[in-house]
Amino acid sequence: PLCRSPACLLLLLLGASGFFQSYAVEVDVKDASNTTCLYAKWMMKFLIKYETNSSDYKNITLDLPSNVTHDGSVCGNDTQAALLTLQFGEGHSWSNNFTKTNETYQGDFVTFTYNTNDTAVFPDAKRKGPITVVVKDTMLPVQLNNVYVCHNTDFFEAENVIQIFWNVTLQAFVQNGTISKNESRCRADTPTSAPTVPPTIANTTIANATSASTSTLAPAPTSAPKPVENPETGNYSLKSGNKTCLLATVGLQLNVSKDKPVLININPKTTSADGTCGNTTATLRLNDGNSTLIAFTFVVKNTSASVPKFYLKEVNVTLLNHLNGSVISNADNNNFSKWDTFLGSSYMCRKEQTLEINENLQIHTFNLWIQPFLVKENKFSTAEECFADSDLNFVIPIAVGMALGFLIILVFISYIIGRRKSRTGYQSV
Repeated sequence: PLCRSPACLLLLLLGASGFFQSYAVEVDVKDASNTTCLYAKWMMKFLIKYETNSSDYKNITLDLPSNVTHDGSVCGNDTQAALLTLQFGEGHSWSNNFTKTNETYQGDFVTFTYNTNDTAVFPDAKRKGPITVVVKDTMLPVQLNNVYVCHNTDFFEAENVIQIFWNVTLQAFVQNGTISKNESRCRADTPTSAPTVPPTIANTTIANATSASTSTLAPAPTSAPKPVENPETGNYSLKSGNKTCLLATVGLQLNVSKDKPVLININPKTTSADGTCGNTTATLRLNDGNSTLIAFTFVVKNTSASVPKFYLKEVNVTLLNHLNGSVISNADNNNFSKWDTFLGSSYMCRKEQTLEINENLQIHTFNLWIQPFLVKENKFSTAEECFADSDLNFVIPIAVGMALGFLIILVFISYIIGRRKSRTGYQSV
């Protein structure tokens, strides 16, 4: 079988040794009469960034083992939330509680605790002991007596942890002990996105790659591959309460170049945005079709100055295999000092720019317009243009000036020649 997904293709190009292993979890919670009241089956893994004893930071992948317990799970009722909780490994746990109305149920808060005393996973962690991360569940309300199904990957990101989920089947507040046959699908799923068995590395071959939205594997072409076009420009925004707190317009293209360069355009039509806004820090996170996660972090510097400035400080990119949630690449660079301008203004750069994440991964930006702080009336403030755009703005006036100067010189030369001819004619007479 051929590996046809862009993420699977990237896995091969990045030279990965194989898919990250994670076991499926199945929990069947029963009430006092031994009747099913809460059922879930899914797969998940965790990407964790932690500080080491040498004050460096490492990224690790924490997979679920085969032996998982679910002590403490609760059925729930009209007045009490249902609780799905897991315990695994050396002191790690995960839980999600569900609330219901008269017609629907939905996830409430996801709580994940990882224990850095687990030396097999965190052999050199500077901070020891359990660390808990709580994040709001983004699951939409599901009709009661419907089972929630999501085959594609979904994720939560908070406090140096990315939680990744896929192949989810879940029903809270099960009625009459029977799992419903009526499905409520997540937005990421489409009629053609039913799970398929991912190909193995051993029987997969690769010949040619094109853009992410149309990547296929085929016999080697007889003609040169078609160059990847510039990405479509997307419009993204974040809200704090009812007010817009961040605005972004940008076209994004990934350049993955470990073995063979591959350009991947981020499709804004399938990209969702979330993140956080603050007085001195703001983060915009983009999820492109559940296979690419990009986070841009902005900070304010010189807060004591009369007019402080903001700039782009950190970019994190995670590439996922949307079939099984495996992590293809997780890279970040927290030493940027880009897109610098005064607080209360926006930053604009229509020309292509390149952000070097690491030696194997770059992000190209096009038609950039960003304002992560002090957005007023849902509109960009006055823009500070990048140097490349400023050069472009000067080119046209300079070209026009040179053309006019050249025209004036021609007129002057013609005038001189005409005078000379006139004087020569007068003297001959």
